[in-house]
Amino acid sequence: MKTILTYSVLGFTIFLTACDAQQEPIIADGATVTPVSSDFAFTEGPASDKAGNVYFTDQPNDRIMKWDAGSGDISVYMEPAGRANGLYFDRQGRLLACADEHFQLWRIRPDKKVTILVDDFKGHKLNGPNDLWVDPKGGIYFTDPYYQRPYWERKKPDITQQRVYYLSPDGTDLRMVADDLVQPNGIIGSPDGNTLYVADIGDKKTYKYSIGSDGNLTGRTLFAPMGSDGMTLDQRGDLYLTGQGVTVFNKDGEQITNIPIPQDWTANVTFGGADQKTLFITASHAVYTLQMNVSGTRW
Repeated sequence: MKTILTYSVLGFTIFLTACDAQQEPIIADGATVTPVSSDFAFTEGPASDKAGNVYFTDQPNDRIMKWDAGSGDISVYMEPAGRANGLYFDRQGRLLACADEHFQLWRIRPDKKVTILVDDFKGHKLNGPNDLWVDPKGGIYFTDPYYQRPYWERKKPDITQQRVYYLSPDGTDLRMVADDLVQPNGIIGSPDGNTLYVADIGDKKTYKYSIGSDGNLTGRTLFAPMGSDGMTLDQRGDLYLTGQGVTVFNKDGEQITNIPIPQDWTANVTFGGADQKTLFITASHAVYTLQMNVSGTRW
């Protein structure tokens, strides 16, 4: 049995199809997409810490921003910031960053001291780490597409393939785990560490992989017929993809809703807030929030 539920968001109507009439709607009753700030050049990479504060990047302005879950205030957390793109917190609560300016993966301490976790792959500079996810063991998966930046001196990649890499928990083993994608971008894994979702934005598809005990990926299957810039999961297993607003698919790969965002491009999304029920959305020069019934899975 299916039911059609509707929500009004910034003048748009969201149509949400629930496969089970008893299943709780994902969006809180009466909730609307709320603009938080539009004082940025281009926002990306939202990541929630254990307290629910969300850190995100304003990449062209080379800074990492912090949204306070309690007050709702936004402040500069780190500047300069390696023109960071994707962010994520590791299992010890340290901020990880895809330092696009230097083709590196960083770990940032609270005092802003940077440790370079990845500088190259077998002596070749990476294309530009874009997005990342930390598995329950502490290993790091990250995508490495190539987007020519105006602030780079180089005009072509050292590595022609655009891949997914895995860094072992002890930081000693960096390996390529997927090279069967056109342009991998968004990435997220399931809380149990068994499944990895990778968006191939260059081929307008999102795939899921099985994660082996050694961190290698197998069993690639098509999950959704659209790519994504960034992505997140809720506790039900729904996958949130970005681009033209936020499009949500259930765990079976069926689209259940699209959340319109009043910007030309929606880059990324995560769950924040003390109860992890605030959907935090980065879109072009702005950031937005939406109150949800479901919570995120990152912590």
